[in-house]
Amino acid sequence: MPSLSRFEFVAQSGAASEVGWNGWGTGSVDVVRQQDNVRFFESGTFTPDGQDRSIPMRNVYRWDLHAERVSLSHERRGAAAAVWLFDLVASDGDTLVSAEVHQCAADAYSATLTLVSDGIDLEWRIVGPRKDERILYRYRAC
Repeated sequence: MPSLSRFEFVAQSGAASEVGWNGWGTGSVDVVRQQDNVRFFESGTFTPDGQDRSIPMRNVYRWDLHAERVSLSHERRGAAAAVWLFDLVASDGDTLVSAEVHQCAADAYSATLTLVSDGIDLEWRIVGPRKDERILYRYRAC
């Protein structure tokens, strides 16, 4: 993971979405490895479909490494206030899936992580009363 340096993603709303969060993002990712975790510091832009202007975005994700799982947390409010999202467990040789969904109010978040030859693909799925979203992240080296 430390060789990753950029990301891109595509956000697509499904038929049941009332949010309509469609668009694409791109940016850089600084990967910092510590004793038992890896942190992704993302900085980039999101461009909604049909818009000419991009919106700045920042994220920090922490991947806690355990013997039989990887725990993913979002540090949007800092490391001390990290929000645990879910544990990813092996599905096959190249794929990890969320062991359970992360419930945030009425919305359920899940993900599938696939190791590919030149990086990582992370597909998010968000389902709720107003949401039917799919976000496909691609983390790559330059």
